[in-house]
Amino acid sequence: MKIQINEKKVTLPKNVHAYAEKKVTKLERYFRDDAEAFVAFSVEKNRNKVELTVHASNTYFRASESTSDMFASIDAAVSDIERQIRKNKTRLARRIRQDAFVRSTEADETSFVPDVEDTEDYKLIRIKQFTMMPMSRDEAILQMNLLGHNFFAFRDEDAEGAFAVVYRRNDGDYGLLEDVR
Repeated sequence: MKIQINEKKVTLPKNVHAYAEKKVTKLERYFRDDAEAFVAFSVEKNRNKVELTVHASNTYFRASESTSDMFASIDAAVSDIERQIRKNKTRLARRIRQDAFVRSTEADETSFVPDVEDTEDYKLIRIKQFTMMPMSRDEAILQMNLLGHNFFAFRDEDAEGAFAVVYRRNDGDYGLLEDVR
């Protein structure tokens, strides 16, 4: 597992980095060698915050914990990721398909790059580029929930790879936006 550590406006001793690497390395048993972990440390309002993101086989797991102790924040974030992995691997194996976590990127997939016009009326703050993977609607909802987002763009396997977006509705249910071309 490849581990990247980032400190945001804080400088931590090497033993905190070593402790984080030791704890995050325990997650390797759930993934193949292609997994990547991103650990971000910060201090906000006298609370030690750890943001942990694990990316493997086109699936993202994210946890953010804030406590009075950096070591406790690391432990809590790793524990959250383990809980998400156990919960959702079982669900994927039962409901979707066995190889959901071992999908590889195919050469014919395209990445989504939005067309941006230079206008004075709108201020574009950030542009994100990513590869949209073909997946089922259930997988897309699961991925959205793992990321903690309110929407998720993907290529819908049920619609022959057409662009689609799942989103969380105010009533707690889910919606789907699909291309009707």
